[in-house]
Amino acid sequence: MSEVEGARLFRESWIAGVRRHFPGEPKAGYVTPWEGTPEWEREAAGAVCAQVRQFVEVSAGKAGRLSREQKGRFVATCWTAQMYKHFEEPKPGYVADWSELPEWQRETDADIFEAIERRFPLS
Repeated sequence: MSEVEGARLFRESWIAGVRRHFPGEPKAGYVTPWEGTPEWEREAAGAVCAQVRQFVEVSAGKAGRLSREQKGRFVATCWTAQMYKHFEEPKPGYVADWSELPEWQRETDADIFEAIERRFPLS
């Protein structure tokens, strides 16, 4: 799978998670389809997908034993690093610590990890 395909998987998983977990109607930017996603966000999504894939690989497939919270934290940490890469002074919400993230976002991050795990199972 190419980085673009991984980025699209990340974005599609994000949108699905937002629709599942966000209380009420999400902001339009949260559910913007791939075609409307800014280039920096596409690049960040591809990088995080690649990091999750590599993490699953180097764990010899044992990453599946992590809790949902641990999976979500991993995605959130990788995303935070990307925000610092793409922005000199990112918005505080882009780099918030796990404990500061809303529940819907934590659940969505865990969903993203699990979607990547499912797409790239180790044999």
